[in-house]
Amino acid sequence: MLKVDNIRTFYGNIEALKGITIEVNRGEIVTLIGANGAGKSTTLMSICGVTPPRTGNVVFQGQDITRTSTDKIVAQGITQVPEGRLIFPGLSVRENLNMGAYLRNDKPGIASDLERVYTLFPILKERRGQYGGTLSGGQQQMLAIGRALMARPKLLLLDEPSLGLAPIVVENIFDVIQKINAEGVTVMLVEQNAQMALSIAHRAYVLETGKVTLSGDAKQLMNDPKVKSAYLGLD
Repeated sequence: MLKVDNIRTFYGNIEALKGITIEVNRGEIVTLIGANGAGKSTTLMSICGVTPPRTGNVVFQGQDITRTSTDKIVAQGITQVPEGRLIFPGLSVRENLNMGAYLRNDKPGIASDLERVYTLFPILKERRGQYGGTLSGGQQQMLAIGRALMARPKLLLLDEPSLGLAPIVVENIFDVIQKINAEGVTVMLVEQNAQMALSIAHRAYVLETGKVTLSGDAKQLMNDPKVKSAYLGLD
């Protein structure tokens, strides 16, 4: 479904990604793990056109989208849930969700997807008239994911969904990610909580200083001595 081929991405003269190659197959959950500054978020930004790579290619469903504008990338079926959620605090929950469908005009489909989001996150239905900025951190994360789903993505990019959340909320969020995947949405997950990410992913890539240093089956990587020592806190 997605092939990131030898991309190099820069912030000014600083090379953040140094020739990264990643593949995501339809129906998978693929996770990127690594320390802060490894290039995980930059990889997602390069895929969705926010920080286009200087060299290399991003190909989605057979089409080169490397130089495509972000709105057109969303229209093709890639949606990102950004780090820090970035909901609209002055809009209601319902208005935030409607913003996710801004490229769509199929009212029956939008209404159906809204109910789907409310089924996944019942608290959002309860709070649908409440300002987004008054929600808890976990509820805001649910809202950010729900807003992305309203675009009806084929590929969902998730950037640090567990950041700053209580463990029980993290478990809930990861359960929902698995449900979304089971319903047919392919997922690319950037996550500092390597244990949780590897436990739900099919495959994984380890990034270090802008390069892929390890890749393979997620369960096998969970047992890799280097991964256990560096990212799982195990000897």
